[in-house]
Amino acid sequence: MHQTDFLVIGSGIAGLTFALKAAKEFPNKEVLVITKAQADETNTKYAQGGIAGVWDAEKDSFDKHIEDTLIAGDGLCNEEVVEIVVKEGVERIREIIEWGAQFDKEADGDYKLGREGGHSEFRILHHKDVTGKEMERALLTELGTYSNIRIFKHCFVVELITQHHFGYLVTKATPDTECYGVYVLNRENNQIEKILANTILLATGGNGQVYRSTTNPFIATGDGVAMVYRAKGKIENMEFIQFHPTALYEPGVRGQAFLITEAVRGDGGILRNKNGEAFMERYDSRKDLAPRDIVARAIDSEMKITGTEHVFLDCTHMDQQNFMEHFPNIYEKCKSIGIDVAKHMIPVAPAAHYSCGGIKTDIWGCTSIRNLYAAGECASTGLHGANRLASNSLLEAMVFAHRAFLHASQHVSLKNIEDGRKELVPDWNAEGTTDPKEMILITQSLKEIQQIMSDYVGIVRTNVRLERAMKRIDLLWQETESLYVTTTLSPQLCELRNMITVSYLIVKCAGFRKESRGLHFNTDYPEKTEMAQNIIL
Repeated sequence: MHQTDFLVIGSGIAGLTFALKAAKEFPNKEVLVITKAQADETNTKYAQGGIAGVWDAEKDSFDKHIEDTLIAGDGLCNEEVVEIVVKEGVERIREIIEWGAQFDKEADGDYKLGREGGHSEFRILHHKDVTGKEMERALLTELGTYSNIRIFKHCFVVELITQHHFGYLVTKATPDTECYGVYVLNRENNQIEKILANTILLATGGNGQVYRSTTNPFIATGDGVAMVYRAKGKIENMEFIQFHPTALYEPGVRGQAFLITEAVRGDGGILRNKNGEAFMERYDSRKDLAPRDIVARAIDSEMKITGTEHVFLDCTHMDQQNFMEHFPNIYEKCKSIGIDVAKHMIPVAPAAHYSCGGIKTDIWGCTSIRNLYAAGECASTGLHGANRLASNSLLEAMVFAHRAFLHASQHVSLKNIEDGRKELVPDWNAEGTTDPKEMILITQSLKEIQQIMSDYVGIVRTNVRLERAMKRIDLLWQETESLYVTTTLSPQLCELRNMITVSYLIVKCAGFRKESRGLHFNTDYPEKTEMAQNIIL
């Protein structure tokens, strides 16, 4: 057993921001960061476009950024949260700059500001086309200056520890459910260990891997959301899965697709169908800079009309020197597969990108379970509503990591685990389990869940598709739970279990929403209802 003061699960921008602040404020307390892979293998690392903030006060304003966010959110944003993130976000950006993050500048020293879909002004700070990677680098470098921060790598969190593990009945209606720590699969010794903590932050990222094609890394399996749901915490609006309109199309590639950032369209890239027609004007007056839900559905429509598996992003007319400077990784990736962006259009197709719903939190990042906070993509703060505005995610992660820290720091002295209760936490019980005889039982189920979600619960949905998806997910859940209770745990089995749970939540929320709004489009309910409501499970 290990005991710590602050436990951070996830090493992306939200987790590391919280960890740094806690370590600085409480130099005599330990901050433990757990990650299931390397410290820098996070969704943050793959965020290309940038971070939105009102930087040019002469042309831009908080009101404009707030309005753009509300429009994209299609009636489901929490306006108080939108105002908090937009107004507090600039200070958080300044903070990470102080920690060493470098954003691109003009020749005169001013920051280069980009514009992406849904934004009315140029307000996106970026570091070429690897903004998230640069921010992650700066945070990890700063992290290394604190002796009271420890990082446990290759540790897979299996379950949250609550009163349930003491033998008490815990339900959704339990008013005082508390989290005392986690059970962890230590991949170095293959043992299940328990880590107890006074304060726990979930910053476990997204769930894009439940789809066949996603811009998310292979670690994005919805672990935090699944664990909170099993612990009887509140989950919200899981039906709103954002598909990035322009992932690089490579035949036969599964899993993580290479992202072609929206900033390419912000700099003048034009979407064209197989006939070379610029089609976005038929779908929205904002053309290629419409919000992502509109652009993704337009591409999906064009692909179905023309019978193709992709459309094209035309960059041949753009200044190629500027393209290579601004998007060096995109340029090199295209070149590596034989695409010269100066001569050839880039084949692109939508891919699962971001989950707007997740673990329901309040304005301080508190979940419905005491001592447990959530920030970043795994959380549903109310900022994004039915559709995330481009480049608001990194901003939200930093703002809510900061707010969670503020709340936790005010209550840290009150959250000491009672000595008697520590003794009540049982060791993990693996009695009666055996090593799996066939890994095919796990790998095939993984392929099935990705196929089901991609074919039935994608950009466009119907009641029949959702019903079929639910029936198949139920069967996979039964099979996987049988494996879970009879076989020795592995990261692959735990991830599969979490992905099935997250898939169930997406389908369940989608079935409850009898309308089309934002990222959720159901042809059986093509119109919006008069009242926008959140779906809470």
